[in-house]
Amino acid sequence: MTNAKLIFSREDKKIYKEGDKLIKVFEPNYSKSNVLNEALNHARVEETDLNVPNIHSVNVVDGKWAITLDYIEGDTLQALMDAHPEKEDEYLNLFVDLQRTILSKKVPMLNKLKDKMQGKISQTDLDASTRYDLHTRLDAMPKHTNLCHGDFNPTNIIIKKDGTPYIIDWSHATQGNSSADVARSYLLFYLAGKKQLGDKYLKLYCKKSDTAIQYVQRWIPIVAASRLVKAPESEAAFLHSWIDVVDYE
Repeated sequence: MTNAKLIFSREDKKIYKEGDKLIKVFEPNYSKSNVLNEALNHARVEETDLNVPNIHSVNVVDGKWAITLDYIEGDTLQALMDAHPEKEDEYLNLFVDLQRTILSKKVPMLNKLKDKMQGKISQTDLDASTRYDLHTRLDAMPKHTNLCHGDFNPTNIIIKKDGTPYIIDWSHATQGNSSADVARSYLLFYLAGKKQLGDKYLKLYCKKSDTAIQYVQRWIPIVAASRLVKAPESEAAFLHSWIDVVDYE
């Protein structure tokens, strides 16, 4: 990677641009199985007709696992929303339409969302009664097999100069109930400090999809609990405030 340029860095990974390729390099403490699972998830999503970067290789670079993909030139939808607040409605409509397109797809080899969430709830430090109530609620929710992104927010959409949107970061992809994925996106707006935009998003999604807001809201405590396991301290108190197993009102 002699000509690679570092474009993003965080504790567990670094992302480089080298020519027309993007290289994700994971730190040595990052689980090999998680790297390979991310690559497999992405490869399976590639088999749909969604606009996603193509994976070219999974290998070891300087003793670290790495995934090489197409580099998509453009701006994130979040950057565009920040730069053009007057276009908020236009961009939010695009965001919802893209999510609805994703959720219309089937990728039957992906892990089940419910199984993943049950495991995450078991790993939390919540008391046994709360975990039991959350497990029971999750088990009672309808079983669907729609493609769920798992981290769908405006930073994971890149808009090319010709206006074509690409969806990135499929590491959390599963198959499951659409409203669970919507509840997660709603929480992500809140966690980003964009409460009003989150409320606006939820209303718009439910209107376009003819989904009851109350149904999405029933997923929020479950989704909050499943995120709690690896959440930074700055998020923990907020997520705990949403983990209320009494029916959301």
